[in-house]
Amino acid sequence: MPSLDARTLLPIAGPTAAVGAVAAAVSAIVAGGEGALGAVIGTVIVIVFMGAGILGLQYTAKHWPYLFQAMGLMLYVVQLLVLFLFVALFKDATLFNPKAFAAAVVVGTLTWVVSMARAHMKTKIFYIDPDSSDATKDHKTGSSS
Repeated sequence: MPSLDARTLLPIAGPTAAVGAVAAAVSAIVAGGEGALGAVIGTVIVIVFMGAGILGLQYTAKHWPYLFQAMGLMLYVVQLLVLFLFVALFKDATLFNPKAFAAAVVVGTLTWVVSMARAHMKTKIFYIDPDSSDATKDHKTGSSS
């Protein structure tokens, strides 16, 4: 994984994983082992699904920067709808506690979005390209006299 991807994902996935661990502990106390398993599965689904979305969005920004804003909006709407679909599909699961799963998905998604907003605010993004080809050309500026 390139370092830019790691720098983007670690401050987001870390808090999400921590909240998932807390959700698993609370679910284990409330619903036993099935609750803990449901919370862990929900947290892993959120991290993998949302992380893949960020990587796809970075690929789009690199290759088609003019589509970046529209792709970002579409991506997050689709992600939320698919996560809602996961919760609806697994509402009658017997392997794990579906309520713990749903709670972990909702809390993990909210943590992911808040962490992503925080990471974006703290990221230092260049507004100009300091290594652009125009900067290396010898331009004469000012009056000639």
